[in-house]
Amino acid sequence: MRLSPQEIAAALGAEIVAAGEPGSPRRAVIDSAEAGPGDLFFGLRGSRHDGGRFAPRAIEAGAWGVVVSPDWRSSFAERANEDERRAWVLVADEPLAAMQGLARAWRRALGARVVGVTGSVGKTSVKDIARALLPGRVHANRENLNTEIGLPLTILEAPEDAEALVLEMAMRGEGQIAELAAIAEPEVAVITNVGPVHVELLGSVAAIASAKAEILDGLPPGGTAVAPVEAGELEPHLARAPRLLRFGPGGDVEATEVKVEDGVTEAQVTTPVGSQRFHFPFTEAHNLTNALAAIAAGVALGAELAGMADRAAGIGFSRFRGERLQLPGGIVLVNDCYNANPVSMRAALDHLASLEATRTVAVLGEMGELGAGSPGYHREVGEHARSRGIDFLVGVGLPARDYDPDELVADPGEAAEFLSQQLEPGDAVLVKGSRSAGLESVADQLVDMVPAEEG
Repeated sequence: MRLSPQEIAAALGAEIVAAGEPGSPRRAVIDSAEAGPGDLFFGLRGSRHDGGRFAPRAIEAGAWGVVVSPDWRSSFAERANEDERRAWVLVADEPLAAMQGLARAWRRALGARVVGVTGSVGKTSVKDIARALLPGRVHANRENLNTEIGLPLTILEAPEDAEALVLEMAMRGEGQIAELAAIAEPEVAVITNVGPVHVELLGSVAAIASAKAEILDGLPPGGTAVAPVEAGELEPHLARAPRLLRFGPGGDVEATEVKVEDGVTEAQVTTPVGSQRFHFPFTEAHNLTNALAAIAAGVALGAELAGMADRAAGIGFSRFRGERLQLPGGIVLVNDCYNANPVSMRAALDHLASLEATRTVAVLGEMGELGAGSPGYHREVGEHARSRGIDFLVGVGLPARDYDPDELVADPGEAAEFLSQQLEPGDAVLVKGSRSAGLESVADQLVDMVPAEEG
């Protein structure tokens, strides 16, 4: 991190209580058990504990320094003559806000181009695709580091030669996207879509759209918003964008001459700067839409279409997002259980229906945080599965009864046991639900439980 200890303290808004070794830290950590030589440990305040109590442990592990709240100033001052004074001790009124301030300072020091990605569905996949398509050294969130804690940690992990940051931004309430945008300062803001996700917290899809649109207000005068052609409740907010690129049929960035074959989606992609043939290593229609959003972000940054097309073969998705597994007997298992909501459920079922299979089986867990309308949303997804010709529907957990499944089981373990006995050669199986449903274990168990073919 090309910042001196004094610059770091200024960005943190912190007081230097103890000076340590010269140089700068290699990364930021919030878990003292993960702290090691060269790390900067942040003692965040939690609902039950103040992380400052673990700062000595981080120092013992060789941390470059620690950031703690004023409550711990006196305890460190008392250790003035001890060896652990070799570490920098910085006191900030609120360590989380200090970490966010340091992340913003590092983002500015990098001078990298920044793409912010939010939306109800598809933001992680858009992030994964954009990371592969953009030129140069690209840094992006790992796992689910997309919150007010995870986003600054992601930025502080960025290497000093990063040329672009692709930052996924999660939203669970009003004002959170604005907070994240203030840290990341994106010049391109991608909103994948808006749907009934977190409606329990915000009350309506219109309120969700308003919260997602906060990212637009963080754009600089020359910035670009990327949004779908069919923007729905988001539409009234898009007038705030300095520049707007639409993706999807009839938009600024759209796909034509689409052909899906042998695990590859081939498409001609037209944009305001030209047209290019792409070969994508996936078959899902919704991921083609996600790719158009990522390409639009690349166009906004001035990336060459030919270069993005060359890099398309390197697209890879985070685990549990459309992960495709091959089981004995030619059974295809689509493990898409990272999260679920009505929009992503319908897209996943559409993909399942498109697979060439002897029989299609959907294993669906609860969709969480849908509020009072939850039973109706589940019922609509079940009806969509029937309309798409899904042959067999398995519901997991009591809320899944509203899918009107052919079989309702109590938990993921029972689901795996049932499926291991019922699956037939040539079946295609989708496993999908909110993380709270715990369906990731179904795929893991099936890999071990489905018997291999004889002979």
